[in-house]
Amino acid sequence: MPPGEGLTSESHRRVQSLLAGRPSRGKPNVRTRARTARRSGPIVNIEDYAVIGDTHSVALVGRDGSIDWLCLPRFDSGACFAALLGTPENGRFAVHPVAPARVERRYRGDSLVLETDFHTKDGTARVVDAMPIRGRHPDVVRVVEGVSGAVRMRVELVIRFDYGSVVPWVRKVSGRLLAIAGPDALVLTTPVKTHGEGMKTVAELTVRAGDRVPFVLTWHPSHEPPPPPVDGLRAVDETRSWWHAWAARHRTRGPYRDAVVRSLATLKALTYAPTGGIVAAGTTSLPEQLGGTRNWDYRYCWLRDATFTLYALMHAGYTAEAAAWRDWLLRAVAGDPGKLQTVYGPAGERRLDELSLGWLPGYERSAPVRIGNRASRQLQLDVYGEVLDALHQSRRMGLRSDRAAWAVQRAIGDWLESRWSEPDHGLWEVRGPRRQFVHSKVMAWAGMDRLVKAVEQHGLDGPLDRWRRVRAEIHDEVCRKGYDATLGSFTQSYGVRALDASLLLLPVLGFLPPDDPRIVGTIAAVERELVRDGFVLRYTTGEGENLDGLRDREGAFIACSFWLVDALVLIGRRDEARALFERVLGVANDVGLLSEEYDLNRRRLIGNFPQAFSHVAVINAAASLAEHERAAGPHRSTT
Repeated sequence: MPPGEGLTSESHRRVQSLLAGRPSRGKPNVRTRARTARRSGPIVNIEDYAVIGDTHSVALVGRDGSIDWLCLPRFDSGACFAALLGTPENGRFAVHPVAPARVERRYRGDSLVLETDFHTKDGTARVVDAMPIRGRHPDVVRVVEGVSGAVRMRVELVIRFDYGSVVPWVRKVSGRLLAIAGPDALVLTTPVKTHGEGMKTVAELTVRAGDRVPFVLTWHPSHEPPPPPVDGLRAVDETRSWWHAWAARHRTRGPYRDAVVRSLATLKALTYAPTGGIVAAGTTSLPEQLGGTRNWDYRYCWLRDATFTLYALMHAGYTAEAAAWRDWLLRAVAGDPGKLQTVYGPAGERRLDELSLGWLPGYERSAPVRIGNRASRQLQLDVYGEVLDALHQSRRMGLRSDRAAWAVQRAIGDWLESRWSEPDHGLWEVRGPRRQFVHSKVMAWAGMDRLVKAVEQHGLDGPLDRWRRVRAEIHDEVCRKGYDATLGSFTQSYGVRALDASLLLLPVLGFLPPDDPRIVGTIAAVERELVRDGFVLRYTTGEGENLDGLRDREGAFIACSFWLVDALVLIGRRDEARALFERVLGVANDVGLLSEEYDLNRRRLIGNFPQAFSHVAVINAAASLAEHERAAGPHRSTT
């Protein structure tokens, strides 16, 4: 093939929107549907991606066989493949047939080993993708298998370090391809002969039934020699076995078992193994509105997720992971409580300066592309309550703790006691003026409530009477200032009539009993004002400047939709809760993954992907449904 000559226009088109093949509403997404592998420019729908990972980082693999996003060596490192936020010239690793193909894909059982079948007129080829559980160096293993006939395959490797901006120096070393730039190096090991073509590394091969041809890409620091070659075929089998052994520990039963286990595996993939920190998503800057500016870096750990995540892991039987997350939490928040951040790096890093990468046009021209997150500097009172709740719940659920954990709780409680009445930026990290958010006040109440219960239920030492007084003071103020009798509902903040999906958490937190008329009225108001086509918006957004200081609209927030499931279960509307759960679960892609939001107009997933908060919500909502079938209490009960 002459330099610069590519594939046919048909074979270069990516898979188009999944809308035509979307599952019928009301049924969980458990299908694997065949489609034609085609390109439509450089853009792939978010739901066209699957994820592989090694509990240090993740790669996004498109239905067309292209890895378009990979950061090494960590989740928050610079990307060596950034086509997701730009074009193929910003880096990718594509393996696909030369001829047009119909595509089917699935994970191997409960593992994170991905299989993609390409059915062509000449036969069927399979690409198996995995990231082996990390040793010293990260590997990406791709194995091209022949299933039937004879299929001509093309490989195109475009390495661009530092988020698509740096072209490496590439040479052959001992029969392997070595790419180096700055601190990074990647080495490709394969029996297939490759050659350079227009600043890319390419190859073509024909596979027949029974063939298994590996491609192993390994990162290492550029000042060190390349590590020894990895046996790609063996690595895939070992990776599958590792994930199956891990998944076998779960305690999930019932009709949603597959969705819950896939969510648990996704949560594990988003865990930074050395510390136990769990990042919110594997990507940055996937937009909440296509073409808009709501593009944030989610490759960090949010304190707001603490208790939700803890419950998801503990109820599924993953005590070690829950303990690691709890311990990460303790290390991250250690120090001056007044300097508690909302978000930290995977190892607890505090400096997350936000930058824009002007050379990347963004996913579907959604600019700017950001790295870092300025929300780390905001005041969010709710995270203080979240930390206190998480540490109390971990003790209540049987995770052993020491004096240091209680000392941290007391220090945070002392700070919260003196500052709870201040306005803040709230759960949604608004970038406008601070407000008196009801959710923030309720979380402050929850923090004081958990301190009281730690003394009452576990015999720990603390100023019980004083904490009880503060708890009562917060509760009284929220009921007076945060409830609108004319609406029959709590409101987003004091003195406004706007609603917020976070109000659905009031009964889950135990602020008021589920059958309290104010709770029932709040749930009804959220259903009336914030539910669109069965999905829940965080809050209303309009054409002018919104709560968060931006003018863009956004999609339905997937986790909030599952919060409504929890709330409906608690007030006894279980059939409706189950129907809603299945409806929302139905927008997961063909391999069971969810992003942050759902675009109700385009019927597409939007936002960073895969989203830990969405998958945690799947696990907890399924647990709520299962527990109430056994007449058990709510999953976040503290009584």
